[in-house]
Amino acid sequence: MGRGRQKAKHTKIARELKYDTYNVNFSSLEKELGHQDDEQYVDKWADQYSDEYEDEKA
Repeated sequence: MGRGRQKAKHTKIARELKYDTYNVNFSSLEKELGHQDDEQYVDKWADQYSDEYEDEKA
């Protein structure tokens, strides 16, 4: 079979992705990704190194 059928299928899929609207359940997505609201972002590298670069500039 030729390339025509394959191209038609790819075109159909591309149109579906472009024009269809999808309903996303963001709360279940947050649960799946392990997002927790009570934890704040903590920079684990912040206190490990001194500010040597700042000292060299001065």
